[in-house]
Amino acid sequence: MQLLGTLPTQPATAVTVQDGAAAIGEKAIAVGAGSALVMGNNTGIIQLLIQQGTQPGATAQQMRSAYLAHLVGQLNHFALSGETGASQIRLSSVYTALLTERAEDVALAQRQMEKAPPLSAVEVMNRESHLVLLGGPGSGKSTFVNIAALAMADELLGEDGLGLGLAWLTAPIPRARDEQEDKDKESPKPQRWDHGALLPVRVVLRDLAAQLPAPGTPITAQVVWNHIARNLRTNKQDAFEQPLLGELQGAGGLVLFDGLDEVPDADTRRVQIQQAVETFVTAFPRCRVVVTSRTYAYQEQQWRLNGFADVKLGDFTRAQIHGFVQAWFGHMVELARMSEAAAQDGAERLTRETDHNPSIGELAMRPLLLTLMAQIQTERGGSLPENREALYDRAVDMLLNQWENLKVHVRDDGTRVVLPSLAEWLKSSRKDIRAQLNRLAFEAHRDQPKLEGTADIPQGQLTLALLNASNDPNVMVRQLEDYLRDRAGLLSSQGVGRYQFPHRSFQEYLAACHLTDADFPDALAELARADLNRWREVTLLAAAKAATGSKSTVWELSTALCCKGRDDSDADRHGALLAGQVLAENVELRNVPERRESHLALMRDWQLKLLRHPKLLAQERALAGCTLAELDDPRPEVTGVDAMQFCFVPAGAFTMGGESWDDHSLPVHPVDLPSAYFMARYPVTTAQWLAFVNDGNTPDDTDSLGVRSNNPALHVTFHDARRFCAWLTRRWRDRLPAGWEVALPSEAEWEKAARGGDRVPVVPQPVGIDAITRVLGQPSGALQPNGNVQRVHPWGDDFDAERANSIEGAIGQTSAVGAFPTGASPYGCEEMAGNVWEWTRSLWSTDLREPTFKYPYELTAKREHLDAPDDVWRVVRGGSWFDSADSLRCACRFRFLPGGRGSFLGFRVVLRRSPV
Repeated sequence: MQLLGTLPTQPATAVTVQDGAAAIGEKAIAVGAGSALVMGNNTGIIQLLIQQGTQPGATAQQMRSAYLAHLVGQLNHFALSGETGASQIRLSSVYTALLTERAEDVALAQRQMEKAPPLSAVEVMNRESHLVLLGGPGSGKSTFVNIAALAMADELLGEDGLGLGLAWLTAPIPRARDEQEDKDKESPKPQRWDHGALLPVRVVLRDLAAQLPAPGTPITAQVVWNHIARNLRTNKQDAFEQPLLGELQGAGGLVLFDGLDEVPDADTRRVQIQQAVETFVTAFPRCRVVVTSRTYAYQEQQWRLNGFADVKLGDFTRAQIHGFVQAWFGHMVELARMSEAAAQDGAERLTRETDHNPSIGELAMRPLLLTLMAQIQTERGGSLPENREALYDRAVDMLLNQWENLKVHVRDDGTRVVLPSLAEWLKSSRKDIRAQLNRLAFEAHRDQPKLEGTADIPQGQLTLALLNASNDPNVMVRQLEDYLRDRAGLLSSQGVGRYQFPHRSFQEYLAACHLTDADFPDALAELARADLNRWREVTLLAAAKAATGSKSTVWELSTALCCKGRDDSDADRHGALLAGQVLAENVELRNVPERRESHLALMRDWQLKLLRHPKLLAQERALAGCTLAELDDPRPEVTGVDAMQFCFVPAGAFTMGGESWDDHSLPVHPVDLPSAYFMARYPVTTAQWLAFVNDGNTPDDTDSLGVRSNNPALHVTFHDARRFCAWLTRRWRDRLPAGWEVALPSEAEWEKAARGGDRVPVVPQPVGIDAITRVLGQPSGALQPNGNVQRVHPWGDDFDAERANSIEGAIGQTSAVGAFPTGASPYGCEEMAGNVWEWTRSLWSTDLREPTFKYPYELTAKREHLDAPDDVWRVVRGGSWFDSADSLRCACRFRFLPGGRGSFLGFRVVLRRSPV
């Protein structure tokens, strides 16, 4: 029997996996656990199964095997490679398990004092019978759908498959290289999957939408089934329709709907697409169902599916990046693309770049861009570019090559025809084609209704752009459209006459290229000032591109964006915000020409103003704080130790505690603090922490040295914080009132400073260390009754994400102190809610869950014992950027062991009378 295809002339490379390493031949290349390696080459058998199952008279089992074999053959290819044949990169050989993030899982783990263990996409699919998998373009949604279908089909094929199956799909999550070397860590466990091998059915909703009746026509499950049946007929598998239907209705299966919101005219078709999925689920109750959707669309209530759980794919972790890199270069050896030594070197260099180059590391967190980086390094050699603009330039060039490469077409009679490149087809230069694509990207970006995702570009618009680049008046439009549709590259067909760039970032980069050639910088500055969110990334990429020619162009762009000293409009503020960022990212600020000093000073003034501006959103204020750090934050109270500011808290009663059993803050009760004290206005910043370190003090964690200077100090243990206080007490001995010290606050001191006592200042006035004695000697006539002694948050009862850096504000990291002035406490202390948890000197218990030191709060030395053993937990207060509103309550009690540290834990100090 003649095979459909050619059997390999050489046996498959022997590949074994043990302890997270793949042995290829006699040479071992470290491979992250969870990455895929084809354990044999059954390509010929796959082709044979397809042929046997599509012949007249095929048995039901042969038809089933042909269906599964077709899925395996169709899905096990790497979409971006643009290659065919035996040397084509296999998706199964480079796939790395995907992790998810769900706010409630993170919050639960944190409340239980555990490291939040992200579930993999497989584990969530195991837990939820009806699941919506969310993510942005290039996050791996479609890849996961393909991988799940491939693994299920391969498992059901058994010995006739590729040797992948469920064991491969559920392999342990990869570990980072340094974690693999840690022998004390528990061996990673496989991802959980309890449902066996399910018959997979994959439905691309964009293709289904092309076959729907007119908008407004109700959709039933029959419409979906007709689409599935039509695909079977296309693959000459129409005889399998009834057996497939019977198995899905009887035993069930795994149905994968890809691209809920990515169909053309999605809003018009929305109700039909939802009906298609929901009615299919009702008609096939035994099937498990996964739907993919872009995150931003599914957050809109009208898109949500009844009865479906949802989870978002997370960015790649270091471990996933390492796993992918090792799998990629291992596969390059397997395909004889690279020698073993070259693969080892390439994997080492790319891993090092992603670990130590922040701009490259940020891009590598996106699976699509990491894949492109691996391709660039493999095909071009050498080191990766150091900035985004240069990386996109090389990536765009590589994707254009996929259009340009000669392609062999096999006619129906078996003859082979070499098709011309795109430039040859158009009789045009590559430069002219690129210019038209730049313009096309700019127009698509300008006209895109939504500010997320990649624009749909109508086929006619793309064709017209390329015809404008052509010097051949005889180009046949239909042939050109066929040419484009059949080739993946910088723009790829998305079905139904629509094309997209591979990621929004490419759309933005090409738009930036257009704008650097079109009335730069004025046209770009005008767009960015008018619509910051749409043009921010475009502007930054354009600035980076312009900077490769001359740094003076960056200064010109910054000047065009920023009006001198005005604050008349949103455009002025947004322009100034972006102008500072343009400089921070592209100019060597340690060596600024004298003629630029005045503009640099203007930028600092602007960022200071924007940091606390009431008309800017929290994310924008946080960005101004980041830029201010790069421009050298001029606030001495933030970047210097001796200019720290403090807020006066008078002696007297306040109301302590809350109404939550979870954090043991019950009961609400009065506490009288007999002495006045001064609470620091801000948490201790990194710049202030570095002053302590640079004075000869060694921190417990060197990660504390790498945080942005005007942000709260992080990775600081309780012991570190105590040593800092002792250091400041010695430093300020002659400036403090007699008998006073610098200390960590007690729980009571912290909560009173956050909530306010029975009496609070009319106008809070933070002061420096030298004013402490003067304030203590003044009468307290400037105080007034506290109108809300049980306020929930420092500013009041209602939570407001604009008043604190929390998970609701989506800043995603700590922010410069001073960015939340409207969240100040009645005494003027800022950021006591959010940004970082803050150490107190108060004890909790040796028991994580049950405190020994309960409420009512008693003023005893035992409760504040500073030298308690390290197995006694200490109370922390305030919540962090990683926490939700409930943790940001004035009364919320949390705890860490004294040696605890992290990117969410800092401290602030108090000036108080030394205990007797």
